[in-house]
Amino acid sequence: MFEMGAKFNDGWSLDEGDKEEKKTACRAYDKHQLIIAKEKRKGKVVTIVKPFYLDKKTLQVVLKKLKKKLATGGTHKENTLEFQGDIKDILVVELSSLGFGMKC
Repeated sequence: MFEMGAKFNDGWSLDEGDKEEKKTACRAYDKHQLIIAKEKRKGKVVTIVKPFYLDKKTLQVVLKKLKKKLATGGTHKENTLEFQGDIKDILVVELSSLGFGMKC
């Protein structure tokens, strides 16, 4: 008789509780090499800035400061900030004033 698959007594175990979340290593602001891009979504322009190597709380604080200074809406997704509108020029100035490094 032919048997397929592994059995738990063959040295295998079920480790569902040991999953680790992805953690990003935090970097200093000047060590970032940010890239700014534009996309069109549903006919409107969105400015995207990535990659940020910050923890979630720090990224939310940076987003809040930028949204207030730029007077625009925005959100964060993983290590990316998204802003409404074509604001690349102003965004570069504001990110530089906060101390972030930019990739040209």
